Amino acid sequence: MITELGHFALILAFMVAIVQMIVPLVGAHKRWPGWMAIAEPAAQAQFFFTAFAFGALVWAFVSSDFSLRVVTLNSHSAKPLLYKISGTWGNHEGSMLLWVLIVTLFGALASVFGEGLPQTLKARVLAVQSAIAVAFFAFILFTSNPFLRLVQPPFDGQDLNPLLQDPGLAFHPPFLYLGYVGLSMAFSFAVAALIEGRIDAAWARWVRPWTLAAWIFLTIGIALGSWWAYYELGWGGFWFWDPVENASFMPWLLSAALLHSAIVVEKREALKSWTILLAILAFGFSLIGTFIVRSGLLTSVHAFANDAERGVFILLILAFFTGGALTLFAMRAQEMQARGVFGVVSREGALVANNILLAVGCFVVFFGTLWPIVAEMAFGRKLSVGPPFFNSAFIPFMVVLGAILPVGAMLPWKRGRLSATLWKLRFALGLALALATLTWAMQTGRSALGPIGLFLGAWMVFGALVDLWSRTGSLPRLARLPRADWGKAVAHAGFGVTVFAIAGLTAWEQEDIRVTAIGEPFSVGAFELTLDKVARERGPNYFSTVATVTIRKDGRLETVLYPEKRDYPVARMPTTEAAIDYRFLRDLYVVIGDRQADGGWTVRTYVKPLANWIWGGCLLMSLGGLLSLSDRRFRVAAGARKKLAGTKVAAE
Repeated sequence: MITELGHFALILAFMVAIVQMIVPLVGAHKRWPGWMAIAEPAAQAQFFFTAFAFGALVWAFVSSDFSLRVVTLNSHSAKPLLYKISGTWGNHEGSMLLWVLIVTLFGALASVFGEGLPQTLKARVLAVQSAIAVAFFAFILFTSNPFLRLVQPPFDGQDLNPLLQDPGLAFHPPFLYLGYVGLSMAFSFAVAALIEGRIDAAWARWVRPWTLAAWIFLTIGIALGSWWAYYELGWGGFWFWDPVENASFMPWLLSAALLHSAIVVEKREALKSWTILLAILAFGFSLIGTFIVRSGLLTSVHAFANDAERGVFILLILAFFTGGALTLFAMRAQEMQARGVFGVVSREGALVANNILLAVGCFVVFFGTLWPIVAEMAFGRKLSVGPPFFNSAFIPFMVVLGAILPVGAMLPWKRGRLSATLWKLRFALGLALALATLTWAMQTGRSALGPIGLFLGAWMVFGALVDLWSRTGSLPRLARLPRADWGKAVAHAGFGVTVFAIAGLTAWEQEDIRVTAIGEPFSVGAFELTLDKVARERGPNYFSTVATVTIRKDGRLETVLYPEKRDYPVARMPTTEAAIDYRFLRDLYVVIGDRQADGGWTVRTYVKPLANWIWGGCLLMSLGGLLSLSDRRFRVAAGARKKLAGTKVAAE
């Protein structure tokens, strides 16, 4: 009964979305307040019905209702409760329902928190947001219905992909979708502004909180996915330039550029066309990511390789929204005249450079991701574009970005002097160079990647601190700085920490792969490892081969690790569970392999310096975004409400 109610609620949400897409748009065009007012209750009702449908699907997974096709294919009665719940979005149909739930959530939030928006703009924003929901409701109901019943339900299900039965992957998709889909609000604001023919500082102030929220969620989601790949897949890496990884990284780059570009529109009434274009492209790349994951075009350990028919449907959605928005953008190009004039050496100039580097970096990743497919389809050639290409083609842009970031953050608006700004940063530059020089002197026979990464990271961190201090000059005044200023400094410092950690891990990692007998010690770096025993154990829905590895350093016991190899009999799939000793400055990473003919076991060991700093930097970036988002000046339409209140006082 609950399943049928969920299906019915989904159909009702689809019908409400159609009304919300049409009526407020007509009302805004005709200036009919009653028609425009329909947008708010419709957005909230749409979210309520979709949330009910999603809750019904969650209940079907929790209660192991194998009469539903999607539950049978992606769950099992012996699976732990957490993975029953996460199984709701660990498949194509359920994840698409989560996708559209988040679309309606952002629409409902805009209806509640957008009271300061002009009525016509608000109606158009909610109508465009609903149009996106309509497209995906249609996709779900006509091609990917999660509520399809089986005529003869089986006794038990086929289980969820074992790689997805992990806490990191349980929370990774919701955060990632909140970021992906959150960019739909920036897109809706851009299209609504193009229809209205008004892009100004107020519009930039309204669009920034939504973009910032999406960027925060994307940052957390990407970090969770990277962390999962690090400890779950057993290969010891945190990023492989996998097509699906790239699909989330490209919108992150463009949303970061959009955030900085919107600042210029708000402060200087410049870069209007570019900011609108970024808003369109950021959501467009989110749709490209959705297409890549669900079309079966590319293969990945975390892709939904489905039939081509579904892929074509998503491709049509992508073409309609992105193509339609770009057409409207071309028609309105003459109305987006920039008012502010600024010099090359200025805050605006630095933000333009920031945007160019982020955008070009995004298109480098896009080219590397899709070129193998284009080459195979057009020329019949099978090509492989892997980490060497991305490292050599993408990283230089990020190095330049890191080098100019502290300087750009401190340049004055409109026109500045580079020498004066560099003088303020002289201590940050000196400390960064000193650390890099010290590191270079201490390491022998190693690459320059570590010292260069340390210099860039320290330069950004110390530059952010100098930027904060230069705004106040005293500790009491520092505590009273607006949270947006703190947020910018923390986010920039987090980026610096991540850059340094990636460079340090890449340059100084130690790896050892060998066959070892039980009780036979061996050395990796400064550590002595001994495989004490290997035992067979049983888990809730898997069998496990568990090794006991003792780690000593300088003769003293450091830790005991228990790497595993799991076998899931229902899914008929093995997984590798790495054992990791997490420390502040390094990780010790051990993986147990297969038993060899001579009775020994394959053991792979890594010493990974600064590994945790990668995700610590991501958390700092997210924290910086949250601090900025909590600033009263950047809440949704805060500026508009303040202006409206001032108008009322003047009228009285």
